[in-house]
Amino acid sequence: MGDRWHVEVDRSVCIGSAQCVHHAPGGFRLDTGRQSRPAEADADANERVLAAAESCPVEAITITLAGSGEPVFPPED
Repeated sequence: MGDRWHVEVDRSVCIGSAQCVHHAPGGFRLDTGRQSRPAEADADANERVLAAAESCPVEAITITLAGSGEPVFPPED
């Protein structure tokens, strides 16, 4: 069984660029205020979701391992 990720979008930082939706259309949605939110808070590890987090121009997306909270993105320095 693969890793499960917990995905969060800091809505106070999100600017609605929709890069996350472009990179992972099944992983993110924009609400009526054009703010992003994950389609599911906990989901199977997915390269598209990771690409979405990496492409966010304001780094509003964080991914951690579900259960342990270990950072996936952004990586710890």
